[in-house]
Amino acid sequence: MYKFSHYTEQDQQKVIDFMKENTFALITGMGEDYPVATQIPLAIKIKDGKIFLEGHMMKKTDHHLAFEKNNSVLVLFTGPHCFVNANWYTDPHMGSTWNYMTVHAKGKITFMDEEGTRNAVKAVSDKYAGTTSESAFDNLPKEYIDHMVKAILGFTIEVETFENVFKLSQNRDEASQKNIIEQLKKRGDANSAAIAHEMENRL
Repeated sequence: MYKFSHYTEQDQQKVIDFMKENTFALITGMGEDYPVATQIPLAIKIKDGKIFLEGHMMKKTDHHLAFEKNNSVLVLFTGPHCFVNANWYTDPHMGSTWNYMTVHAKGKITFMDEEGTRNAVKAVSDKYAGTTSESAFDNLPKEYIDHMVKAILGFTIEVETFENVFKLSQNRDEASQKNIIEQLKKRGDANSAAIAHEMENRL
């Protein structure tokens, strides 16, 4: 990671909140010849002060087979990011850069039994599809769920360590930061607006 103390968020709760806001994460591990990865929506749970990530994946995929052999995984949570032009600094005679927010969590993945898999699917479905619509998990035909569960595996990852980079021009003077915020707001895209908002909250 691009690790500098001024780019590191020290408030652990803010880091966990960021993870909860960006739950479509990239899980990576080591395959036979190359690293493997998959993007999966995760549920984030705190138990006895420890962080657990839960989700489900298709059986017999390259990542499933790799994680069975080596259960050490790296999970990347990525948030808003955008280009920052050096012309916006009080001293523009330096390189432009990219502002972004990310969390890297390392831990061990454990696969669930069938009951655990059902509960993992239900948790994600209830969160995003709701519990009252026709497509809610509890409203799906039993035959459909039984067939689906045979093809997937629920999992949990106990997070052992996690690091973050919230790179938001903290190394620039206040005048430069204010101008960066103003310029990002002018762009009108969601990523630039989100970074501007995060920067503004820190001034």
